[in-house]
Amino acid sequence: MQKWLPSECKCPITYTLSVIGGKWKWLILYKLFQNGVQRYGELKQSMPSITHKTLSQQLKELEAEELVYRNQYYQVPPKVEYSLTEKGKTLIPILQRMSDWGANNNPLQNTSNSG
Repeated sequence: MQKWLPSECKCPITYTLSVIGGKWKWLILYKLFQNGVQRYGELKQSMPSITHKTLSQQLKELEAEELVYRNQYYQVPPKVEYSLTEKGKTLIPILQRMSDWGANNNPLQNTSNSG
């Protein structure tokens, strides 16, 4: 499946999906929103089913889109922290609405109907 390039997208929805589409980007953004500044290992631990390669790639793509800030400390051992940029924070209302929708519509959370 070929990805959309942001430069090719004239439709706002297509552009948004080209920037933050996929399985993991929304979750990475939400984890950074929930927990604030996170080190790579903390992010990985909070999403155990993501591979190291995928997490690294997704973080690079989010950083390239200026949604995530990467702060590297030049020390031994190396230390890198990730946080949301101001542009990334503009997605928080959407993330909160997605969370609300999931909480209200997830059949695993709506056990009161199953008696």
